[in-house]
Amino acid sequence: MKITFQGHACFIVEGTGGSIIIDPFLRDNPLARIEPEDVRVDAVLVTHGHFDHLGDAVEISKNNNCPVIGTFELVNYCQTGGAPQGHPMHIGGSFQFPFGRVKLTQAFHGSTTDTGPVGNPCGFVVTMDGKSVYHTGDTGLFSDMSLYSGVDCALLPIGDNFTMGIEDAIRAVEFIKPKVAIPMHYNTFDVIKQDPQVFKEGAEKLGVEVRCLEPGEATEI
Repeated sequence: MKITFQGHACFIVEGTGGSIIIDPFLRDNPLARIEPEDVRVDAVLVTHGHFDHLGDAVEISKNNNCPVIGTFELVNYCQTGGAPQGHPMHIGGSFQFPFGRVKLTQAFHGSTTDTGPVGNPCGFVVTMDGKSVYHTGDTGLFSDMSLYSGVDCALLPIGDNFTMGIEDAIRAVEFIKPKVAIPMHYNTFDVIKQDPQVFKEGAEKLGVEVRCLEPGEATEI
């Protein structure tokens, strides 16, 4: 499994069966190094409706003629907005796609667009080629993260203010016990400025490898 960080909470995940983009906030993302038209994927996964996560989902879905995957209400919103395909799901559900398996997880946050609420926020556990990555979405700390203990990789927000900060993200590592943790959702805006090395030092004391990626940088799990 190849994971490429695109800034904020956006990642492209690739396996032998295909590729996906999660939370494609690119065009207005000051950290992103690619544009929506550069993206070639088989599906677009969106954790919730906030602009810095929904981002360019509809445009990328159109460009690739691929589905938007997320909660029922958010997918309906995207299809109403022009996405040519959608695969609505909900928290606790999973589905086997050609590129891999997707399970929706709980997240503690909000989910609104410019028109109002679009259901619940979520996270994703994506499995490709026998490897699993847990994108928690925007969330506060909650103990049921331990239900996903042992995933190969956890993508965790550390920015504080809107999500977990570093202290709670380290606690999340303790709950999840991934083989690798990658911080996200920090330094995009002044209000979420954080030093990822502080997270790395704290999480690695728990015996978990931490990889702090720059936008555009990839790693393999």
